[in-house]
Amino acid sequence: MADRLEEYRRRRDAARTPEPVPERAPGRKRSARRAPRFVIQQHHARSLHWDLRLEHDGVLASWAVPRGLPRDPGRNHLAVHTEDHPMEYLTFSGEIPAGEYGGGRMTVHDTGTYRAEKWRDDEVIVVLDGERTQGRYVLFATGGRGRDWMIRRTDPAPEGWTPMPDLVRPMRPTGGGRLPRDAAVWGYELRWAGVRAMAYVSGGRLRLLDGDDTEITGEYPWARAMAEALAPAEAVLDGVLVRIDPAGRVRAPTRRDGQFLAVDLLWLEGVSSLDVPYAQRRDLLDGLALTGPHWQTPPWFPGVGADALRAAREQGLPGVVAKRLDSPYEPGRRSRHWLSIDAS
Repeated sequence: MADRLEEYRRRRDAARTPEPVPERAPGRKRSARRAPRFVIQQHHARSLHWDLRLEHDGVLASWAVPRGLPRDPGRNHLAVHTEDHPMEYLTFSGEIPAGEYGGGRMTVHDTGTYRAEKWRDDEVIVVLDGERTQGRYVLFATGGRGRDWMIRRTDPAPEGWTPMPDLVRPMRPTGGGRLPRDAAVWGYELRWAGVRAMAYVSGGRLRLLDGDDTEITGEYPWARAMAEALAPAEAVLDGVLVRIDPAGRVRAPTRRDGQFLAVDLLWLEGVSSLDVPYAQRRDLLDGLALTGPHWQTPPWFPGVGADALRAAREQGLPGVVAKRLDSPYEPGRRSRHWLSIDAS
């Protein structure tokens, strides 16, 4: 009988990696009374990806999925068929040393059982029942019996799910002149002199569009790590690209340095928040805890416009933006629900 783990062992040195490296493939098979298991691991290797592993014939059949499993139907994701892994990998997490095969941090994203509807050399259809992942998926080879496969969800998306929008045009404020009199119904943000940017985060990848809908992701490579830090969360964020120098002064971002300041949340995990009131959108945004070397969520000031304006003056910023607490997000519109007030 062929050793299903020969290729797996050939690629690894048991003395150098914390991964399980059994001496030989197990001879026993799964009991027919127990549902087969699966694991999805988030793997921060040379590039972030997810590994899907399905228990089959005493080993874990494995695919590397760069963008993760699609959660809405009809969308194909690349799935690279890799070598079989030992059953011990169902619970493996840890740091694979740099220089070793697959070097990088690996964590368990989801685990559960599955039902196989079809299992052929070039097509596998399974129904996953995990803690975070449920659904019917088909894996199919695209290049004979080689490594190139795709994965697609074939059952309906979860109730209420909406696909990530391809384009949300930025909402813009109207010039306000002075702080609104009914301060209690407004929230206030510092106004940043920078590049307006809409951030689309999916599968650990980032797409940045400026205020004119132009793709600018390549101009600010330092921002890409934000998507990996958020993974596996998917979101559409409204923000500003700036650079804050050591003295605390705000400058224009450069290719080598800058920060993405997230100020609004427009779509999260399959649910649009465009119609959600501003105050609740800010609560959702704060819940993402966006903090990193090149990204953060700056504070906002509900009901205290004078304090926000004073803070803007002290920091040398151009002013504040007042946003009605009950206002929806109005894509592409210049709205009276948002007011731009100068600090001078």
